[in-house]
Amino acid sequence: MTVTSQLLELFRVDKQVRGLRSRLDVAESFLTQQTSLLDGMSTRAAAIESQAKHLRAEAANAEGEAKRLDAKIAGLREQMNSAKTAKEYNAFLTELGTFKDQKDVHESDALAAMSRIEEQDKELATIRTQITERQAIAAQAKTDRDAKEAEIRERLAELTKQRATLAKAIPAEALVAFEQLVKSRGDEAMASVEVIDRRAYEYSCAACFMTLPVETVSSIVSGKLTRCVSCHCILYTEEEIVRPKSAAKG
Repeated sequence: MTVTSQLLELFRVDKQVRGLRSRLDVAESFLTQQTSLLDGMSTRAAAIESQAKHLRAEAANAEGEAKRLDAKIAGLREQMNSAKTAKEYNAFLTELGTFKDQKDVHESDALAAMSRIEEQDKELATIRTQITERQAIAAQAKTDRDAKEAEIRERLAELTKQRATLAKAIPAEALVAFEQLVKSRGDEAMASVEVIDRRAYEYSCAACFMTLPVETVSSIVSGKLTRCVSCHCILYTEEEIVRPKSAAKG
């Protein structure tokens, strides 16, 4: 068996593996996407909860300051009632005005913080609803992924074992070249030789459709590892699949 024939066997096993894994990869990709969205929502919810916690602390501090100033204002009013001179009364009045201004600021701060908390509570409720919905989607995506994985597990194990056996028999240099082609070209890493006109010795590469020189075809037939001069895929021929595309010339 030629190296090309060995690579062709390996190539066909790889195609089966890729075919099986493609269905799993789609399910895996969808699960990853849903998990990522869920993580993002959870992170956002945690951030909102943290912000709301700080805002509640700010509101509590502001309310506490407002109550403290309210107590001072009440005390000043009692002192004003016992003021003995107009100067003393006016001093108390000025201080009272300052305390009232400060109290108004703290009350405004508390109201602003509570307003922001209300907005964040609404956003948090919305995100929690979205999280619940997304968790259901992610759970179903995991179930689907697991089902597809179980479905192909046995066959994939067989093909993996078969591939390892085939790969061992292939020369290292040829195997490396083949695997690099598969990585870059996928299912077009190898291509058959298409017969355009057998009598006129006209052939083409099934991958890129470029005409192949007779010398290239002869090299393949002789068993040499041969690559298309145009797309660089590994070429092969098999009698059962080589058929003229047009009637032979007379």
